[in-house]
Amino acid sequence: MNAHHTALIPTDFAGDSRVWVYQSHRLFTISEALQIEEMLEDFVRDWNSHGTPVKGYANLFYGQFIILMADETATGVSGCSTDSSVRLIKDIEKKFQAQLFDRLTLAFQRDGKTQMVPLSQFPYALGNGLITPETLYFNNTVLTKDELAAKWLIPVKDSWLGARYLKGAAAVK
Repeated sequence: MNAHHTALIPTDFAGDSRVWVYQSHRLFTISEALQIEEMLEDFVRDWNSHGTPVKGYANLFYGQFIILMADETATGVSGCSTDSSVRLIKDIEKKFQAQLFDRLTLAFQRDGKTQMVPLSQFPYALGNGLITPETLYFNNTVLTKDELAAKWLIPVKDSWLGARYLKGAAAVK
């Protein structure tokens, strides 16, 4: 399995650190990526919860996934600090005309590239061999650092998609 992202995950964060994954509908250009990374660094440097600094991390993965992480062993992330992270993502959306809150588009890795498929088209892609049970899927439902490392980029057969669509396909045959 291709898991280059694991090298970018901070080792000094607790395994249960909270994670938020925001998927862009498109690949960012190099210029955009550099600007986004600067915005993420600025945000993490100033991220607070009730006046206490949050041990945070943010990075752009694979040129189109923004990942935020908060290690809550020292400071919990409250509603206000979560709201500030959502404002950051909305600012990035607006500035770069990107869709970062679309949960109905799925991302897969094929031949080293990220490919997007609308959820409504997934059965067609699966039925026609464009996506197979072994195709790597970006499981953006991960909630912790440990899940990000182990369960973010997984074969379709090991995801909720596999549980929902592959069992039905096997029953039809």
